[in-house]
Amino acid sequence: MKEYKGTMNGKNKRVGIVVADFNDLVTQKLLTGAIDELQKLGIESKNLTVVHVPGAFELPRGAKQLSLTKAYDGLIALGSVIKGETSHYDYICSQTANRLAQVSLEGQVAVMFGVLTTDNLEQAINRAGGKGGNKGRECAQGLVQMMGLDDWLTTAS
Repeated sequence: MKEYKGTMNGKNKRVGIVVADFNDLVTQKLLTGAIDELQKLGIESKNLTVVHVPGAFELPRGAKQLSLTKAYDGLIALGSVIKGETSHYDYICSQTANRLAQVSLEGQVAVMFGVLTTDNLEQAINRAGGKGGNKGRECAQGLVQMMGLDDWLTTAS
């Protein structure tokens, strides 16, 4: 049996982060967590690019545009969608998740899904650095692992 887990070393890796400005009380905490963790994992500030988009619905387009540049080894999409009184929440969550998955599967780089989908602001804050941890930080860890796996798969084939 062969088993491989991507390394947790981001040295010389270039990362793009697409962050939604809507619900910025939450998304800025996610962004801070992601950047802090990426730097701990060896990614230099000069190799980080942050692109702001209006909301979660625009995250897939931002991620796709960054992936097409071929200037990045991996991408993180950060956003926060908080349930309201209409079905708008369902459409935004569904389309954002589907389109980001499409960018990841059809593109050349890994894309991490860091979009919180919560019932209320308290839940979102808890997942952006509160008692639920910081999902931005978790996305950074996952991305570095995936980039390491991509490197291994490239050299193994």
